[in-house]
Amino acid sequence: MGAAIAVPVPVDEWPYKMRDLCRLAGMPRQAIHFYIQQGLIPPGHKTGRNTARYGAVHVERIRVVRELQSERFMPLKAIRAVLDGRDDVFTPSQRALLLEVKGRLASTLARPAAGRPGADARALLVRHGLDRRDLDDLIGARVIEVERTARGKLRVRADDEWAFELLGKVRRAGFSRTLGFDAKLLRIYARAVASLVDREKRVITERLVGVAPEQVAGMLEKAMPLVDEFFARYHANLVRDFFASMEN
Repeated sequence: MGAAIAVPVPVDEWPYKMRDLCRLAGMPRQAIHFYIQQGLIPPGHKTGRNTARYGAVHVERIRVVRELQSERFMPLKAIRAVLDGRDDVFTPSQRALLLEVKGRLASTLARPAAGRPGADARALLVRHGLDRRDLDDLIGARVIEVERTARGKLRVRADDEWAFELLGKVRRAGFSRTLGFDAKLLRIYARAVASLVDREKRVITERLVGVAPEQVAGMLEKAMPLVDEFFARYHANLVRDFFASMEN
């Protein structure tokens, strides 16, 4: 393999190397790479296989993320939504309805698991027969959300622990990374579901904006298990139809 070819970079636009960005942001290299992996700040401008340059936009985004975390106690997914501007898709009346509904929903839909601290990522890997590469796959696919403790350990939200159990079962069923079942495949499912939920939010909010919040909350709590059942049954039917269409 040849050496990476350097790419000319406008110095005024991308003035910082990684060590400069670490100094300006007051964060270690690993934490900045973690923010990039989570989609909280954009990747740097590549200048080689393992090198990149960064600009003022990276310094500002890091500042905003840390402020939202420390002062507003926002989870990373919520911060990413704010930075992506997705909060602006709702009209004031729609947003008011959503806030009213949120206050009336059961904790299983509207709030993180109460009273349950997050688990150590390494402990979850051991418990379910996984390794660090599996953790990287889950993070890379944005299936789970993790935070670094003051000691540098990764802690997983209680609401995301299910992903380790499920991935462990998938691995034991024979779907190994060597066969190509890694973050790239996980992203296919994660993006499909995320796209569907984005459309659901718009459709439901547009149609229910005039309905009483307590009625909307009750409808959603009843609908969620039905939607999950629809996904499972319809997916199974499509797989059966596929094999039924195969000719000997």
